[in-house]
Amino acid sequence: MEFMRNIKLSISYDGSNYHGWQKQPGVATVQETLEHAIQKMVGHKINLVGSGRTDAGVHAICQSANFFTNSGIPLHGFEKGLNSLLPPDISVLEAQDVPKDFHARKNALAKSYMYRIVISDKRLPLIYRRAWIVRERLDLKDMTLAAKALKGRHDFSSFMAAGSSVRTTIRQINHIEIRKTICHEYLPFEIEEYQIRVKANGFLKYMVRNITGLLKEIGTGRLQWQMASRVLAARDRTVAPATAPAYGLYLEQVEY
Repeated sequence: MEFMRNIKLSISYDGSNYHGWQKQPGVATVQETLEHAIQKMVGHKINLVGSGRTDAGVHAICQSANFFTNSGIPLHGFEKGLNSLLPPDISVLEAQDVPKDFHARKNALAKSYMYRIVISDKRLPLIYRRAWIVRERLDLKDMTLAAKALKGRHDFSSFMAAGSSVRTTIRQINHIEIRKTICHEYLPFEIEEYQIRVKANGFLKYMVRNITGLLKEIGTGRLQWQMASRVLAARDRTVAPATAPAYGLYLEQVEY
């Protein structure tokens, strides 16, 4: 059967209850949950192609995916219908008809991620699955200097998950910044929050989380900011600090 429509979905989700985006046997994933809802609407099997994988516990402000169908359901019908079938921690923000040659992963030009670090010595049960809570104060100036060393086209082997297999470890970070703000989320008092934003033409597995782990250690003063260049040049994962936890990471945007 030749499918006549290619539909792109913009999706938001809280990844806390899922074993990542990509479907895997025996565990709940975002992709599989969406596919089941779509198939219930269109009446046939579909393959939902995401712009990329997010790991277990990682969230998405706006993930992109596409699928093919002959269904005549209008776009607003997909939006309302899918949201009525999906659990409350997954939402279809928008449905669009796109050209048949559109591919959510292959056509992506850049992706943007945000990582949240909240500074507190208290237990924060309402945000612990949405940010990395650390006790130490962070030095924004040193973190910013370190981040600048990572901008541009480099071999990011030192920031790739151990054991990963990829064609090339070269990536280009187009933009990286750290914003210091106040976290008001579910709190009766003000606490500091640091938001690390990274935009690149592509990412290695755990790349943003490994960058965050390094920047956090530099922010606490345990490492000097010049260490960012040394870790990058080493092309060796073992010289970099521990990986930041998944639950502070958000896929913000996919550009086409």
